[in-house]
Amino acid sequence: MTAGGTAERPPADLREQAAASGLRLELSGRRLDVVLAAPERRNAQTPATWRALAAVGTWAAEAADVVVVRGDGPSFSAGLDRRAFSPQGIPGEPGLFDLAALEPDELDATIASYQAGFTVWSQGPFVSLAAVQGHAIGAGFQLALACDVRIAADDARFAMREPSLGLVPDLGGTGALVDAVGAGRAVDICSTARWVEADEAERIGLVQVVVPAGHLSAATDRFVGAVLANPASAVRATTSLLRGASRRGPAERLAAERLAQGERLRALAREARPGS
Repeated sequence: MTAGGTAERPPADLREQAAASGLRLELSGRRLDVVLAAPERRNAQTPATWRALAAVGTWAAEAADVVVVRGDGPSFSAGLDRRAFSPQGIPGEPGLFDLAALEPDELDATIASYQAGFTVWSQGPFVSLAAVQGHAIGAGFQLALACDVRIAADDARFAMREPSLGLVPDLGGTGALVDAVGAGRAVDICSTARWVEADEAERIGLVQVVVPAGHLSAATDRFVGAVLANPASAVRATTSLLRGASRRGPAERLAAERLAQGERLRALAREARPGS
């Protein structure tokens, strides 16, 4: 599919993988909703969830111009399934003690495979939006941070609980949190493992908009509609510039803008030519 075209529905094997890991995929035109669909366990995540997220994000690169990540029920996501901390662990997945016993290279590769389910949302050509209600804890917090934009209901609460469990955030959350709120606030939030309520999250730039809980769906629809009203290729090029800006120096930013604008001008000229 070309940017701005009509996407085909997700393939059956991807839908099955998503469903088996607690996800639901809803495609409408150029919008894809990735729904955490296990409200009975507050949308807790497992490594299978992360593998499915990575696969969905890869497929979405050609299928959607806007991706909405949201949760069913009262919580966005309560983070890692607590079974991971039990002696029995999560069936079919390595437990924490199993991970600790891996050779360093194997452990590194395993965690990298988990991280792919998060980094994909800030690396795809689409614009990604997290629509957050209720709890966003640990992996749930990091999944919201992985998206370009965050809209929160006024009942949203964020917490990075990993340090309180003797762990560190390892799903891309450290850099994303620093980028969002600055190093000092990120240290405060993580080292205390405290709650960040919706009003504070908006004030410090963790989320871009807070709306009444009953209005989250409508606010999400308005954002998606506003993005889709613009030429998809221009939005994709601009989003790429913005994502990379913090990693570039001033001269590199200007050079990247010149390069991107040249590509856009040539594309517009081609579109304007008769018979093109």
